[in-house]
Amino acid sequence: MAEIKDPENTIVMETTKGKVVIELLPDLAPNHVARIKELAREKFYDGIVFHRVIDGFMAQTGDPTGTGMGGSDKPDLKAEFSNMSHIRGTCSMARSQNPNSANSQFFICFDDAPWLNKQYSVWGQVIEGMDAIDQIKKGEPVRDPDSIVTMRVAADA
Repeated sequence: MAEIKDPENTIVMETTKGKVVIELLPDLAPNHVARIKELAREKFYDGIVFHRVIDGFMAQTGDPTGTGMGGSDKPDLKAEFSNMSHIRGTCSMARSQNPNSANSQFFICFDDAPWLNKQYSVWGQVIEGMDAIDQIKKGEPVRDPDSIVTMRVAADA
């Protein structure tokens, strides 16, 4: 079990495939981390499916419609791109062509994805539970998709 050093900056996500612990990176993307925590505290992510899952690339979630086109009712976020590489377990915000369109959708990388570097806002890193992420059903769209059961800030759990 991973040691949780900073419960206020740690997400515990229970999925249909198991528990995932994500270390938040507020120094890299303070506004995106604040949004993830705000939505987690509102239980926004509970029950949301992994709607786009590409083997060897990433698992995407955070859309309440399950279509890839939805988001929260909060305003979109300004990009917070950084030098952090997209590696296995990186959590990053999904967006449209507009770099300032991230809202609630995010993805977790299965493998290194260097072509995403400096183009998406990295906000976290999986520190436990990548085995659960690896088991998420693949597809675009996913048939009978896996989902987030609960997603909480560890300090609140």
